[in-house]
Amino acid sequence: MIETIFSRLHEIYPEMVHFRRDLHMYPEISFQEVNTPKKIADYLKGLGVEVKTGVGGRGVLGILKGGKPGKTVALRADFDALPIQDEKEVDYKSRIPGVMHACGHDLHTAALLGVATVLSEVKDDISGTIVFLHQFAEELTPGGAKPMIEDGCLDGVDVIYGAHVMSTMPVGEIGVGEGYMSTAADEFEIEIFGKGGHGSQPHLTVDPLVLGCQVVLNLQQIVSRRIDPLKSAVVTVGSIHSGQAPNVIPDSVKITGTVRTFEEDVRDLIEETIGQMVKSTCDSAGATFEYKYLRDAPSMYNDATETNRVEAMAKLVFDEEQVKRVPPMMGSEDFSYYQKEVPGMYFFVGGGNPAIKATYPHHHPKFDVDESAMLTIGKVFIATVLNYLSDGVIKPSFK
Repeated sequence: MIETIFSRLHEIYPEMVHFRRDLHMYPEISFQEVNTPKKIADYLKGLGVEVKTGVGGRGVLGILKGGKPGKTVALRADFDALPIQDEKEVDYKSRIPGVMHACGHDLHTAALLGVATVLSEVKDDISGTIVFLHQFAEELTPGGAKPMIEDGCLDGVDVIYGAHVMSTMPVGEIGVGEGYMSTAADEFEIEIFGKGGHGSQPHLTVDPLVLGCQVVLNLQQIVSRRIDPLKSAVVTVGSIHSGQAPNVIPDSVKITGTVRTFEEDVRDLIEETIGQMVKSTCDSAGATFEYKYLRDAPSMYNDATETNRVEAMAKLVFDEEQVKRVPPMMGSEDFSYYQKEVPGMYFFVGGGNPAIKATYPHHHPKFDVDESAMLTIGKVFIATVLNYLSDGVIKPSFK
């Protein structure tokens, strides 16, 4: 059966490309997706798949019930774009000024719709249920995953899989990893309030700018002196704003930054330590402060059993040298919210191809990927899902 499904996937590949390019030409940014979820829902309805819209706000679910009872698998794709001007010269360049798909979410969506198409045609032979989970707002905090979960998108789901195309990996490669694969990416905001005055009379002021500089320097000691060297963390100060004139001591200073961690205990320690450092610095000079720590998605953790399953299926479908173990990344991905609820695995597929100038990094104005990556995603999804639902009986044995 699986050989026939793969052949069918290749047959509808032009349709997948068409859908991807339509999304690429008419992108919608996070929390402003209106037409994109409608297009997805209409496509799924055309397949005869049960569809739920407005899930968690703007999410779409396609529910394919097999002809035989069994477990339930969810496959996730995101569909939001970014506020970036598309600068590449291709026929499918974004038609929306200042907005483009610069991370591959359009490709993820089209790939999952292709999977839905071919599996819906053999649903009578499937044991179990497949949920095609199309998520809005992955790029912004708070993202779409959490509200979709709260709205029941994982009800009855036993396992979930996701994929991300990478322009930094050669097309045809598949990257897998077990355990922590991305960090939590939190933000902090510190505002210190002193007493302004003339630059010639500092003794009559409480200089918040000096205190802010002390805080920035002290924050650099958190990772080097408070965190176990065998654990990873990054504390970055991204902005510091204060004052308007060279001869005036300002009343306040505002500092913002990010924190990236894997383990929750490290995350908690850094949040607490930043607050302690700010308080002690301000108390010593008679200043006051406000401190906000904004938690984004937790770190992404790939289940060991499902990682091994995806890796094994990928090696059976493709040449073994195409499948590689990859290290964790310090970026974030709200797929992690799903993994807090059910076992999950998130893998990467190569989309880089110098021949078509698909070499620019993600979130770059000239970002693009080789669209054949959709076939890679599709085949890994299909093989993994059928293997899981058949309790490991289905194992493709061809290349």
